[in-house]
Amino acid sequence: MNTIDDIDKNIITLLKENAKLSIKEVAHAIGMSKTPVYERIKKLEKSGIIEKYVAVINNKKLDNGMFVFCSVSLEVQKLKEIEIFKEEISKLPEVLECYLMGGVNDFLLKVMVKDLEAYHQFSSGKLAALDNVSQIKSTFVLDVVKKEF
Repeated sequence: MNTIDDIDKNIITLLKENAKLSIKEVAHAIGMSKTPVYERIKKLEKSGIIEKYVAVINNKKLDNGMFVFCSVSLEVQKLKEIEIFKEEISKLPEVLECYLMGGVNDFLLKVMVKDLEAYHQFSSGKLAALDNVSQIKSTFVLDVVKKEF
């Protein structure tokens, strides 16, 4: 278990808001010198708390502006079938996120497509075509109210 203190939490908060901040900028924001801040960031990276740095894309500016959440139920929930589904779903570029769930549905997918027609092609042509899929329930995103990483 990785233990982090309030300084580490402050560094994480700053980097979550802007991963392009320099060591100098982070150090200035939390009132420390650059060397200990650099060492703390490296420790957070090495421990896996900071996994990677990414660019957040405004999908409305691209041709892929529609998000859909899909609840997927499998016919058989044995470990082998779950692993096969996880492997297959990982190959679909439309699926941005996939969560194995407890409760009513087996998986929750976050899907990004161009429009409703593209979603229809994805859901009926790719998702429903996967072995062991018994039910798909789709919920369409109308607006993103809060998005945090």
